[in-house]
Amino acid sequence: MVIELNIVMYAVSTNMFEINLTIAFICCILYVFSCVLVRYKSMSQLSQKIYPRFVAPEACTFFPTLQKRVSSYFKEREITRYANTEMVVKTVVMLLAFFVPLALLLIFHLSWYLVLPAYIIMGFAKAGIGMSIMHDANHSAYSKNKSVNRWLGYTLNLMGGMVFNWKLQHNVLHHTYTNIHEMDDDIEEKLVLRFSPHSEARKFHKFQFLYVFFFYAILTLYWSLAKDLVQYVKYRKNGVNRHSKTENRNYLISMILLKIMYFAYILFLPMFVQGYSFVLIFSGFLLMHAFSGLILGLVFQLAHSVEEASFPLPNEKNIVENDWAKHQLSTTVNFSRNNKLLSWYVGGLNFQVEHHLFPNICHVHYPAISKIVEETAQEYNVPYLCQDNLKTAISSHIRMLKKFGYKFELDLAAM
Repeated sequence: MVIELNIVMYAVSTNMFEINLTIAFICCILYVFSCVLVRYKSMSQLSQKIYPRFVAPEACTFFPTLQKRVSSYFKEREITRYANTEMVVKTVVMLLAFFVPLALLLIFHLSWYLVLPAYIIMGFAKAGIGMSIMHDANHSAYSKNKSVNRWLGYTLNLMGGMVFNWKLQHNVLHHTYTNIHEMDDDIEEKLVLRFSPHSEARKFHKFQFLYVFFFYAILTLYWSLAKDLVQYVKYRKNGVNRHSKTENRNYLISMILLKIMYFAYILFLPMFVQGYSFVLIFSGFLLMHAFSGLILGLVFQLAHSVEEASFPLPNEKNIVENDWAKHQLSTTVNFSRNNKLLSWYVGGLNFQVEHHLFPNICHVHYPAISKIVEETAQEYNVPYLCQDNLKTAISSHIRMLKKFGYKFELDLAAM
């Protein structure tokens, strides 16, 4: 009788867990589609983007001098600015770290205490692939061979994103107009998050330093489900996407097919091949996205959404009164430059100053050329912003979130 009662209680608890997980899944889906609806409503008001120009108040030889010195660094050592052996090894390690756990899930029927860690490892690898392999390849920094860059760049598509949109958001908008309100999508208002002092402050933003990490955790999930569709509509409306109707129709079809493929192999294939329960695989799926989202969200924000970074605005003539290279140094902050393990994992994204100035150089070279950049910046009296360690950078990011959680008078001259 006791055994039967225990069996019944276990069955009930299992059913309750499945019900709760299903409710959580539905809530996630509802949140994602609410984001889409809000974005779509706001996009109906969009007009064509008018790009600001960078005009320095006076001529400056800082960037030409820096370019010559960095170029000389590679010529004197007779080394390529593209990937080296270290980068190739990292590429193999990252790809294996993602696909080996997946293969094990498909080949063997693993116990739950192995399935969940497998997905967590895949989450770390997913973020690593994005920060190292995909990022360099889509900047044409991995190889001088365009085909190599193209195919390695497609790893983003395998991870649930879309290269086409990413290049528009990242390469065109973010890298050109870093931290400029209504131009850099990385700092635009994201419903409940405020990353710019020039966007509207709402009452709930005062709590954003507490709930921000939850939204980082669902970042890649939202990306896989809805972000690409939102950006597809948005960039067509505001003119960032200048491709023809035929090209965009073909892109939309490929996006839908690639999304179906992603969810098929990462979520449904293990259940179909090995008969895993939906609850187990979906739990692992959420864990994978939670870890990758937290890592990606935090690492990318530590370079620009911190107290030390500036948020300049164009003047009434839509001109940013600064040299473009100096603008990059005033809006970008390095962190943990001496942490070799972190530098290896985050793909040099702790050397964002160097990356923004030289996006077409593979990140494995950033530690070396950072010395050249810093020395040249000091020579020209240009600020070179850097946090000593990861803890300091995270603390600065949290303080910025607290500060932007309230309305305040902004000293635009200082920004």
